[in-house]
Amino acid sequence: MLLVFGSINVDMAFDTEVLPRAAETVMGKGYRISPGGKGANQAHAARLDGSATTLVGAVGNDAMAEMALQALISAGVDLSHIQRLKGQTGCAAIVVDGQGENQIVVAPGVNLAARADLVPPEVLARANVLLLQMETDYSQNTALALRARQLGCPVVLNNAPAKPLGVDLLQALDVLIVNQPELTMTTQILGISANDPGVLVQTLSQRCSFSVVLTLGGQGLIACRPGEKPLMLPAMNVKVVDTTGAGDTFSGVFAAALARQQSFEQALMRGLVAAGLSCTRPGAQLAQPKAEDIDEALAAYQTLHRI
Repeated sequence: MLLVFGSINVDMAFDTEVLPRAAETVMGKGYRISPGGKGANQAHAARLDGSATTLVGAVGNDAMAEMALQALISAGVDLSHIQRLKGQTGCAAIVVDGQGENQIVVAPGVNLAARADLVPPEVLARANVLLLQMETDYSQNTALALRARQLGCPVVLNNAPAKPLGVDLLQALDVLIVNQPELTMTTQILGISANDPGVLVQTLSQRCSFSVVLTLGGQGLIACRPGEKPLMLPAMNVKVVDTTGAGDTFSGVFAAALARQQSFEQALMRGLVAAGLSCTRPGAQLAQPKAEDIDEALAAYQTLHRI
């Protein structure tokens, strides 16, 4: 079972030709309201890929709460430990341009009040992998990661949106997933510098004794396990419609594959292919692929790249 502790939002997405600059108003071509949030997106992606998935997080007592949970319920994610708190459900405003690039503003609402101590010990004990992100309270992530570490449950952290990571959390991690700005923040704080991203990834992995995955969008990814050389995987060649939630799709499917005891490399490729497929449709959870679609695309990807 994959256990996800993280945010649950409603996304309000606006399609435009170009992203607005400071003090600029641009006319949109349309908009959509759909479920989102990094934790929810990752849990939804994992469940669509066929993994038993439990999500722990919080929604408010407002009209958006049910909308935020709709797709998770339909997908069959275990929501029995969702906290319903007084306040606003998290909400994100997303602007997507004609090339599929986006700008995002998140109002976290009650996500910051979600408490990790409400994850029952028996649920954590059953988990094969714990997946975390940074749209919930940092201290709650750290507390849950330390509990998981004591039980021998692998901990995967997607440091997004990027925050400085303290020693306690770093020592509890098995895998750190970052994009380029998130990697730069983490390595600068630790005094690690290099011009080559592969060297940065390898040095960080060696220094902290955990695996590091650097996602590079259309360029694929670079990953490294402690004591090994960096592995580079190219992205799928797809027509990009919307990149919203692609990183969440990668993290959820990657962690789910690890929870099913797939190898590190197989989990990387499966997450990479799933993320590529999600870019071909608009939205976050609405765009995520099912297991059979990932299977087909993964076979084609491996044949193309002779992996």
